[in-house]
Amino acid sequence: MDPCWAEAAGGVTAPKGFRAAAVRCGIRQAEADDLGLLVCDTQGTAAATFTTNRVTAAPVRWSRETIAQGRVRAAVVNSGNANACTGERGWRDVAATAEAAAKALGLEPTNFLVASTGIIGHFLPIGKLLEGLPRAAEQLDASLDAGERFARAIMTTDTVVKQAALRCDVGGGTVRLGGATKGAGMIAPGMATTLTFLTTDARIERPLLLDLLRRAIDRTYNRISIDNHMSTNDTALILASGLADAPAIAADSDAASRFGAALTELCLRLAVKIVADGEGAKRLVRIDVLHAPSEAEAVTVGRAIADSPLCKCALHSGDPNWGRFISAAGYACPTMEESKAHLWIGDKLAYSAGTAADTPASELAAAMAGREVHLRLDLGLGEASATVWTCDLSKEYVEINADYHT
Repeated sequence: MDPCWAEAAGGVTAPKGFRAAAVRCGIRQAEADDLGLLVCDTQGTAAATFTTNRVTAAPVRWSRETIAQGRVRAAVVNSGNANACTGERGWRDVAATAEAAAKALGLEPTNFLVASTGIIGHFLPIGKLLEGLPRAAEQLDASLDAGERFARAIMTTDTVVKQAALRCDVGGGTVRLGGATKGAGMIAPGMATTLTFLTTDARIERPLLLDLLRRAIDRTYNRISIDNHMSTNDTALILASGLADAPAIAADSDAASRFGAALTELCLRLAVKIVADGEGAKRLVRIDVLHAPSEAEAVTVGRAIADSPLCKCALHSGDPNWGRFISAAGYACPTMEESKAHLWIGDKLAYSAGTAADTPASELAAAMAGREVHLRLDLGLGEASATVWTCDLSKEYVEINADYHT
């Protein structure tokens, strides 16, 4: 069946009813924008998911409260400082941020989700941020360029801008979805993301929007890993303006299925951009786990391979040391049977029913040598499957994170 979505230009400003802006406040050391503002022109609907880390940044605590009130229609995001592990001052700085943004736009503080990314344990230079907010408000624009500047302003160690947009036929009309994300390290989401901002001009009620967001995140962001380290600041927000020339999307409808598929595709595109830009990474790795007892076990096996330093080092060198992949699966899947398992690297069979396949080592090495590597593990235990995405582990990753504090 043909997909119900098609690629569109832009990011968060691609749907109708959204404006964005970015300015430089000097929070980051780099000569780059470090404060982003995203605003929905209507009081539409909003939904969000957050990190499940028990150590939680002040912006996450604020945003959990505001999203629950159902009035969020804008986001303020800074890079260069996480405002995490900053105690009561951290909370006061978040409140001051929301209050200043509300004043600049004629809204209420509870209309704002606040997000931060950067170094943990340092107080936010709130004076710089508050000085930048009125400037950002003055520059709000609905152009695709404004959306790209917003996506660029939320970067930290990212080397590329990460945004995407889609058109979706929901039956009786077309809606647009857009998004921007960031992340290159400290990536192991759990019912959260890194920082991700999604927009749509669909008309959709909040309970359905939240349900579809959670499903999309679970199948995309929750299946990527760079270093198996969950952030304190992970946030995913979706805003719906309701301005599309299309009927409202109702629960349990064909339109809801179509919109959900497009939202999942959008999240997948953004999530894979994160893994492809992993700190110091040279290879993007897709791990398909097939015929598992359950989807959850398939994910667990895939993540065991994705998170193993030994597997990631082999992936970096292009060494087809398939024993590392099989052994990781063995400790992750309690019901695994060697005699039923098969592993392919690309289209080359590496392991079959308990022993090495007869594929020449040179062919396996060639399958590991590209920018993208595909591992396919058939457990032979059931009907469930899952895909997990990761990257290799390089010397550059160690150097980046050894020097990050300074």
